[in-house]
Amino acid sequence: MMNANDVARGGVIASWLELLRDEAALLLQPGPHHKKLLGGAHALHRPDLIDRDALSDFPEQADGALARAVEALLDEPSDP
Repeated sequence: MMNANDVARGGVIASWLELLRDEAALLLQPGPHHKKLLGGAHALHRPDLIDRDALSDFPEQADGALARAVEALLDEPSDP
């Protein structure tokens, strides 16, 4: 049975994952968006909303999103 803490934990994790999937924000400002993702992951870990395994996984996912964004921006045709 889920309690209020489980629901709250699920909500904040869902918010972080939504931020991770925000391609428009990521492509608009890759560096600041990546920094926000990393900060969010650590903010979730401090009150034990995520465990150490998730703390290592979340930044890894953020790094992958940043790499995809940079690659997409490099692949964009430049104006002559």
